[in-house]
Amino acid sequence: MKTTLYALMGATLLAGPALAQDKDLLIGSTSASSSHYGYFVAVGQLINEKAEGLKASVVETGATMDNIRRMARGQVDLGLVTTNTAQHAVSGTNDFEGNAQDLRLLWVYTNAPQNVILRKDAGVDSLEGLSGVRFNPGIKGSSTESTTEAVFATLGLDADYVRGSTTDIVGAIKDNRVAGYVKSGSGLKLDGSTMDIATSTDITVVGLSDAQADTLREKMPDISVIDIPEGAADGIPAYTTWSFGVGVAATASMDDETAYKIVSAIMADDSAQANAMASLKGADLAQMTLDYGTVPLHPGAARWFEEQGLEIPAKLQPGS
Repeated sequence: MKTTLYALMGATLLAGPALAQDKDLLIGSTSASSSHYGYFVAVGQLINEKAEGLKASVVETGATMDNIRRMARGQVDLGLVTTNTAQHAVSGTNDFEGNAQDLRLLWVYTNAPQNVILRKDAGVDSLEGLSGVRFNPGIKGSSTESTTEAVFATLGLDADYVRGSTTDIVGAIKDNRVAGYVKSGSGLKLDGSTMDIATSTDITVVGLSDAQADTLREKMPDISVIDIPEGAADGIPAYTTWSFGVGVAATASMDDETAYKIVSAIMADDSAQANAMASLKGADLAQMTLDYGTVPLHPGAARWFEEQGLEIPAKLQPGS
């Protein structure tokens, strides 16, 4: 009898690890019609295949604001965020006034440089020169529009704002009814609508002065100030502009080991993410995170960066 009992106990102990269930994670993404949704499907697959003990499922959501609210309610474990909105959430400003969120950054996977594009014949060679000029601050209702207005207010700039859709504004610039616009870049390159304008109209990009860049670094911690190298398009020299990133965050309640496993799986990948989002081919996600992050890294994520010997900026330090 004892022999049988011991045999059963031994079998149970051996079976224990094999029967241990993976930790389930829900990932908040965005609309299924967005290219970013496909990216998060790839992220979920990477976690399932490469992060031992974790099982992830992707949930279609309303993107950044919805994800932050769902994380606060414990409905998703991690999700898509833009770095400017994440900073508002952590600092309790803008839409989160008096309701600061306990978010921590895991990684940034793409950036959105905000390019000030102008007809060359407009004769504007500085942002101050836009005063009184018909100019579109960004497509109506977009993050670009609201961020441009905040940047201009911070720098004491003004322009004769013209509102409209991408199609409306591109046509107006071509017809010389509007001098230019602010448009998110495609990585470090000018976007497709800008290149469309450039096929028939000579364009220029107006960047920030050194003083303006310093002011934004000091007064607008929700955005990044970046240097764009020569070659954003043919004939475009290097310039400095403002930008925000798109990344993935979790709440501080996520345990460090889980965050570490997720970030390790993402950073080790060299194909799945680029296959899901072509602009990520050759992208350095680690450096992008250090350049564009606006809120502290999750301690588990910071552990991965430290193991790679990467210097974490003060604003991204977990204890900051």
